[in-house]
Amino acid sequence: MPSYFFTKIALYRIKDIIKRVKKPTSSLVDYKPGPTLKDVLHNKVYLAAFHSYLQSEFSEENIEFWLACQNFRATSSQDKLQLKAKDIYKEFIQPTANKEINVDHCIRKEIRKSVDKPGLTCFDEAQKQVYRLMESDSCPRFLQSEVFLRLKQTSNTLWYI
Repeated sequence: MPSYFFTKIALYRIKDIIKRVKKPTSSLVDYKPGPTLKDVLHNKVYLAAFHSYLQSEFSEENIEFWLACQNFRATSSQDKLQLKAKDIYKEFIQPTANKEINVDHCIRKEIRKSVDKPGLTCFDEAQKQVYRLMESDSCPRFLQSEVFLRLKQTSNTLWYI
């Protein structure tokens, strides 16, 4: 019991010290985090570079599925919605698809049920799963890649043109 008590006291002291540490305000220490997946997806130049990067790694199906879902969600006609849903299913979801994405069996099953009478949200769960996968795997690799670093350097030097 005494060692547990000591550990708890030490933990509270460390937390107190951390709270009291002043954060630097100097512009030399300002940290600008790099772009996130959201930034990449909303910037046409970054998106094109990300897509090319994924093609070079033979893993473009995730970004293409995500973009197809965005396009699907923007559809207003029910007839077009059903046609697009079937196309997305055939291209990305069905087990024999050329660009099959990696989603849970349960999600795949739910999508299969909803393809005949699709709603705007029928691909949402699969899209979220693919987004998380890109966010944790593909995007960090892209942001560290030579392709992105060159693109970033080029965009930083073109400001004066």
